[in-house]
Amino acid sequence: MTGVVQSRAVSAGFGLVMVAASAVQADDAALMVAGIAVLAVLVGSVFRPCATLAALLAGAVLVLSDAAPMLASLCGLAAAGYLVLRHADNVTAPTVVGALGFTTVGLAAVSIPVELPWVPLLAPVAMLALVVLATRPFWVDGLARVRGSTRRP
Repeated sequence: MTGVVQSRAVSAGFGLVMVAASAVQADDAALMVAGIAVLAVLVGSVFRPCATLAALLAGAVLVLSDAAPMLASLCGLAAAGYLVLRHADNVTAPTVVGALGFTTVGLAAVSIPVELPWVPLLAPVAMLALVVLATRPFWVDGLARVRGSTRRP
């Protein structure tokens, strides 16, 4: 039972860091949304769907306050930790490495001043390649079933 209480306390800590990072540059309306996000974090300790609502509200605070990339990345990293701790039973090393890696790459992407106007043209091709790679294992099974069902004994 103490493990559950500790997990909820640590997840609430991540949630409060998430809201605090999003509210650093907030004013008026963004501060009101941040206050609601804090309430959602506290309620999310008992009722899990409110944890997701808290992360969405923290994102809304970032949008309303036009936060700096470093604050947004800190908020996103804390949100990832908060949601994983709140919705999963345990945190694995690949989860932590993935969250840190995506945060680093995202922060580097907005911080390094490189202008490549042709890069958006590669996005559809890259997405198609990713879909093909992700669905390739299912092709073999589907083709085997199709070939097996059309053959006659």
